[in-house]
Amino acid sequence: MRPLMVPGKRDSLVRIGDYVVEAGRLGGLCRRDVYRLHLAVDEIATNIVIHGYGRTGTEGMIEVSTTLDDRMLTVVVEDTARPFNPCLVPEPYDLDFPLESRKIGGLGIYLALQSVDTFAYEYVNRRNRNIFGMYRSGREPDP
Repeated sequence: MRPLMVPGKRDSLVRIGDYVVEAGRLGGLCRRDVYRLHLAVDEIATNIVIHGYGRTGTEGMIEVSTTLDDRMLTVVVEDTARPFNPCLVPEPYDLDFPLESRKIGGLGIYLALQSVDTFAYEYVNRRNRNIFGMYRSGREPDP
């Protein structure tokens, strides 16, 4: 698939989601895995739009691209917002607490990172690069 380049604005999230769903289907992912991938990318893209651009008063683009090999579909989401590594966000400690007692924040990133088979973050050439990997159906790595 050709890369998708969209403004870092809320109304771009639907286009990003549609792109990821199509990539998942073309990549041979089962429905459940397409959903998981979409959930993860949507969470990170939403955070880029709201926190990376919106709350800082900056504007920028989001680029989404895919690669496909025999075993894995990889989706890369890049932006030029301030550096932010989702892997450094601590896991929520209060998941067993009643909902009204939980701290706000961090759950979406936790769910995103748990939803995909692999996740990596890089900051390269002044760009955040979030790399999501999903094993193609029946092609998980050997234990």
